[in-house]
This record gives sequence, structure tokens and C-alpha cells, in this order.
Amino acid sequence: MFETAVYDTKPYDRQYLTAATDRIKWRFHEFRLSAETAVAAKGAQAVCVFVQDVADRPCLTTLSKLGVRLLALRCAGHNNVDLSAARALNLPVVRVPAYSPHAVAEHTVCLLLALSRKVHRAYNRVREHNFALHSLIGFEIHGKTVGVVGTGKIGRITAQIFRGFGANVVAYDPVPSRDWAAQHGVGYLDWDALLAQSDIISLHLPLLAETHHLLNAEAFVRMKRGVIILNTSRGKLIDTRALIAALKRGTVGGIALDVYEEEEGIFFEDLSDQVLLDDLLPRLLSFPNALVTAHQAFFTHEAMSEIARVTATNILKLESGEPWLAGTAL
Repeated sequence: MFETAVYDTKPYDRQYLTAATDRIKWRFHEFRLSAETAVAAKGAQAVCVFVQDVADRPCLTTLSKLGVRLLALRCAGHNNVDLSAARALNLPVVRVPAYSPHAVAEHTVCLLLALSRKVHRAYNRVREHNFALHSLIGFEIHGKTVGVVGTGKIGRITAQIFRGFGANVVAYDPVPSRDWAAQHGVGYLDWDALLAQSDIISLHLPLLAETHHLLNAEAFVRMKRGVIILNTSRGKLIDTRALIAALKRGTVGGIALDVYEEEEGIFFEDLSDQVLLDDLLPRLLSFPNALVTAHQAFFTHEAMSEIARVTATNILKLESGEPWLAGTAL
């Protein structure tokens, strides 16, 4: 039976991967992949990792020496993998590029609705039998200008949902999808114009060298005062210190984040009985106009099923010698 070492696993990973196929012997590890833990893959033909595993050159070298023949990411992002090292070692890398764009798009809109109508604050009040409405006044999405940054699959679906609310949707993308935009009433703007005109800015970009800290102190200064920022993509798209400063000034009127710049070692873990050593995240959480979820935008039954299906299918293709599923090879 084909053996696969799976790193950084939670009970839900085991549930969906084992349900995907009985032709793979899954060896589940709760700890993350790194150069130090790569030896735990001994005897496995494939290694399966998630967003916080670190597959750098030393790690990949160890995996290659152990006879690992495939690195399978059960996610779309791959900034944690040294792809040039993988190619040099002749170690194929595959991912799940589009497990469910609807899941992330819907969570983005969910966050905005909760923030705009202060549902999170109202929920806590009502549980304490406080039914007063003061400080809970919200705002409507209808008629607002929503700037969607990045119009890949997730960005396009998010834009279409916002159009359904009656919002004016504008977009920025270095490679615009003009036919789609014309069909759905979305207008492309340049970067400065989008920052200046948007009441709400929603990020849907991969983390690359050119997108790191895309929203920084300079960008916040150019935004409309009171802008709402949404990020369900990658935490490092935003300079957190600059964001906190913009929140304190009132330049940013609210944030709804599913990702955080330094989330490694925090998100996906229960730290409720520990002191949080990170200094910036507690400051973000202290703002009444901030809503943060712990990287759960992808976390639906449909998305988890698709992640497991694509991951298992590609691992089995390694055994059969068939081509990888379209769009999954890196």
C-alpha cells in the first residue's frame, strides 16, 4: 500500500483524508514539517503538508535522501516551499489550487456583514441579557464602492456577491479579466484610484515578493477615511504595525481578517490557557471595530472533501505514472 507521511494534522484532516481513499496508508503527524522533523517521513513515498509547514532546501534535501518522491500540499498557497530546490532535487510538488473558491468568497462577505452590523458585539451583549442598541448602529453594503484586489477565482466570486448586494464594485489586477468584468458590471481601476475611491477593500491575492506588505503606511494614507479592510488571503499582504496606526488615526474604519501576518504557531492551535506572546495580535483584537477569525475561510465540508480528493488522487497518480491533475503541479 502507498505510504504517505502527513504533517501538521488535526482530527478533521484525518477524517477527510481517510475517507478519500483506502488505497493510501496515511501516517499522520501532529507536528509540522521542517528540516528537523523531515526524518519522520522515512519509509514514505509521499509527504503531505499544510500552510505552516516549512519545506525549505535543507528539509527537501532530507526528504529526497529518504526516498520521498512527491510533496503534496493540501492547500493553494506555496510560499512555504522552496520550489527551485524541489526542481533541482527532481522532487515533484503538487497543490490544491481551487478547492472551493465559494467557501473563501462567502466567508469574506460573512465577515463584512458581521462587522458592518456588529453581530459579534451584539451576540455577546444578548448572552448577558443586554438588549440595548446603543453603539450597535451599522452601515449598508448597498451603494458602497467595494474595491476587489485580485480577480482570480475567489476575487471574481466575491465581486459577484457584492454586486448582488447592489454595491459598486471596482477591481485592481495586473492581469485584468475584462470580459468577466464587462459581464458582471465591474470596473477596473489603477491601484491609486482604487485606494482613493473604495469604501471597502477586499484582498484576494497570493503572497509574492511584490505583494508583501501591499497595504503599508503609504497605502493607508491614500485611502478614503473610514475605509473597511477585508483580508481572507495571506496575512503578510498587510503591514500589521501600519494597520494598527491607521486604526488608531481613524483612517481605517474597521477590519475583518481571517489571516494574520505572524499567525504561524498561533492559528489552528488552542492557546486559551496560555499567555499570547505575540504583541500585535492582542492589540488588533482590542479594537471594537476589528473582527478576526483564525484562518477558517476555507473550512467547509465541500472544500475539505475536495482538498482530500485532489490530494489523494495526485498521490495515487505517482504510483500509476499518470499525469497530475490539471493545474496542480508547481
